[in-house]
Amino acid sequence: MRILLTGANGYIGLRLLPQLLELGHEVICAVRDKNRLAVNKELRKKIEVVEIDFLEKPVIPESIKNIDIAYYLIHSMTGSTKDFDSQESQAAKNFNTIMEGTSVKQVIYLSGIVNEEKLSKHLKSRKKVEDILYKGNYNTTVLRAAIIVGSGSSSFEIIRDLCEKLPVMVTPTWVKTKCQPIAIRDVLQFLTGVIGNDQCYNKSFDIGGPDILSYKKMMQQYAEVRELNLWIIDVPFLSPKISSYWLYFVTSTSYKLALNLVDSMRIEVISNDKRLQEILDLHPISYKEAIKLAFFKIEQNQVVSSWKDSMSSGRFRKDLNQYIQVPTFGCVKDEQSIKVENPEEVLERIWAIGGQRGWYYGNWLWKIRGYMDKLFGGVGLRRGRTHPTQIAAGDSLDFWRVLLADKEEKRLLLFAEMKVPGEAWLEFEIDENNILHQTATFRPKGIWGRLYWYTMLPFHYFIFDGMINRIAKGDN
Repeated sequence: MRILLTGANGYIGLRLLPQLLELGHEVICAVRDKNRLAVNKELRKKIEVVEIDFLEKPVIPESIKNIDIAYYLIHSMTGSTKDFDSQESQAAKNFNTIMEGTSVKQVIYLSGIVNEEKLSKHLKSRKKVEDILYKGNYNTTVLRAAIIVGSGSSSFEIIRDLCEKLPVMVTPTWVKTKCQPIAIRDVLQFLTGVIGNDQCYNKSFDIGGPDILSYKKMMQQYAEVRELNLWIIDVPFLSPKISSYWLYFVTSTSYKLALNLVDSMRIEVISNDKRLQEILDLHPISYKEAIKLAFFKIEQNQVVSSWKDSMSSGRFRKDLNQYIQVPTFGCVKDEQSIKVENPEEVLERIWAIGGQRGWYYGNWLWKIRGYMDKLFGGVGLRRGRTHPTQIAAGDSLDFWRVLLADKEEKRLLLFAEMKVPGEAWLEFEIDENNILHQTATFRPKGIWGRLYWYTMLPFHYFIFDGMINRIAKGDN
């Protein structure tokens, strides 16, 4: 079948794409920016890519007019605490308008479990999108999930951060709220299993794993799998706002996502609906098995996607192409260059920068800068990187966003998502004479921007000089 995959660059979309191709489907990936579709060259050869912004005026690309199936995987919760619900509704309405000009027969939507009368803003928004999609001129299939457990998922990474970093936790009362986690592997089986299945047309199904657990129990079981000692003390006086700050400072999540998650965590998301399991004859794995599977993927460097690579995981919201051309006027720069003996080895070191590997020189200073950034509402260093040696345009890299990663041109360009009074770029490039150029560019905003740059100048010289020498010579 010919399938339109919206949200193709998201956590679920990147996991679903290879599954659809393995099943023999033709896939068209709908993204806002073709340059940041994080798939390798071999996979890109097998797909079509179209640029569609579902928040803009609906335009129907010619290549999607003859589709059979469409996946609706568009979510905006991480990007805003105020208007993500209106954005999600507008995107769904525009999607319906676009679908009217196609031959689509079925739309598959991944939503959240909405069995409680009192819903969080996040779950209300999911339900409203569901209602909008049901008005479309096609057969609608809705899968409602609670927490999705898998390497790179926001829920898994938050629990991982908490349990690995805090052997003793003082927690709010929402840790007693129950939910029904499901492994990403099982979510993908459900998503592919309903394709063209008329038993699933115009119906909504809850999907969940076999375990019903409180968030406290989920953390305890995580600790058991990882053989960690963990003590959890829950107290009644931690407000949702304080809880959100607690999650924000301890884990790699953004504050906006933390606030929306805490709001949702007060609502039980439990399913008694096993219809789809019976229709598709699927048997989801347990929560502990899902954790073990996630760590197998991490240990094998097989993490396909991470929520941290979402554009909304940081402060950078705009089209990447607007920033690829580094400005020259009105900027201050630190430029370093050095002759390298083995450019291929140097390129590999550049491609491995950040994350667990660090920044090659003055890592303690980078960590301090990360803590300061977090303190002032930035992303800090906790996002790390999804893969230790592979990066692509659009990826997050600690408190940077990858704008360009071209090994053939031997060039890596990063844009700062840290809190700074201006805009900052960091570029590495090896030229035809095997000279490594390292350039930090800062476009200050007003007098505070210039004061910031000149205040940091001694540290910049110390760090950037040491960094280029370590990268060039391979010293650790």
